[in-house]
Amino acid sequence: MTTMSTPGPGAVGDAAPAAPLPAIPRGLVILLGAAAAVVAVAGLMATAWLVGPVFLALVLVIAINPVHAWARRHGWPGWLSTLTLVLAVYAVIVALVLVMVVSVARLATELPTYASQAQNLLNGVADTLHELGVDPATARATVSSADLGKLAGVVGSLLSGLSGVLTSVVFLLALLLFLSVESSGISARLAAIAADRAPVAAALRDFARGTRSYLLVTTVFGAIVAVLDTIGLALLGVPLAVLWGLLAFITNYIPNVGFILGLIPPALLALLSGGWQLMVWVIVMYSVLNMVVQSLIQPRFVGDSVGLSATLTFVALIFWAWVLGPLGALLAIPMTLLVKAVLVDTDPRAAWVDALVRAPGRGRAPVPAAAGGDEDLEPAAPPPRTPPLAGVEGAER
Repeated sequence: MTTMSTPGPGAVGDAAPAAPLPAIPRGLVILLGAAAAVVAVAGLMATAWLVGPVFLALVLVIAINPVHAWARRHGWPGWLSTLTLVLAVYAVIVALVLVMVVSVARLATELPTYASQAQNLLNGVADTLHELGVDPATARATVSSADLGKLAGVVGSLLSGLSGVLTSVVFLLALLLFLSVESSGISARLAAIAADRAPVAAALRDFARGTRSYLLVTTVFGAIVAVLDTIGLALLGVPLAVLWGLLAFITNYIPNVGFILGLIPPALLALLSGGWQLMVWVIVMYSVLNMVVQSLIQPRFVGDSVGLSATLTFVALIFWAWVLGPLGALLAIPMTLLVKAVLVDTDPRAAWVDALVRAPGRGRAPVPAAAGGDEDLEPAAPPPRTPPLAGVEGAER
């Protein structure tokens, strides 16, 4: 019979628990997070020429992807469904480009005819300044610095750079082709992600759903505003009414300030073609139509579709326009939804951040514990491990 030796101080059973690692101070965590955010923003600004078109192509594919799903549900072959999606995306892009090219060409033809009206207007401004007591030489210098006749030169330079724009469009069409082909397997990829990271898959689905809902609402209201503005400008006799209606449709995707950006060009052209009275009528018409639709009705539907607060929407507009340029202003809401999905929605513990950025009255739906919803959001906890001492005693028995 062998006698069991008593475990020494270095045995497994008497091993002292390891001292916990010291926690990183919260202030240091905040500083490291801020530094990482600065580096990430600087990288986005440096690669804005690539990030902007890539994300625009992704948003377009997300918006039109239900066409592919509809075709698959109705028994269409996979290749035919993908081809239909590609053709639908290309049709939207090509139509917008053609209308823009024709409209800009017409604008370049029309502007030189208003050179004399612009000069007369500037002379009138100089005379008004002189009557108010401004020195004539100073008034003339001020007016000459704002020569509206230079608009023709600006449009000429815009047309000369049309080849660069077409190059960007070709790059965008190539991206759309690849993304459209890849979109056919997105469901399988999301299922694979959900098997290992359920919150990530749920956040990506919410991002796609919110982006699609936002684009649908904005497109519908943008089309309404564009039609109303085009009809109103045509009745008032403002030249190039179709171009300004298209501009109103595009600027409708810019939250908060899109109405103002779409108003300035037709108001200036109305001033040159019909005087200040016509400009006032254009401003009044835009204020009645666009402010009622874009400022009173549309935000309610947009808020319900994306769930972002008005303050966050405005800050996101300024931020993404600064980071990505004009394209960032158009994509401010989808970019914000993506950042929210990656940084907030993937972490169930970040509910307090979600409560801060959401619109009033919106929030994460609570899931009862008995329903098993927590298991879908978080990976299952591993089984408890047997302490080493218990294992040794069990073997001795």
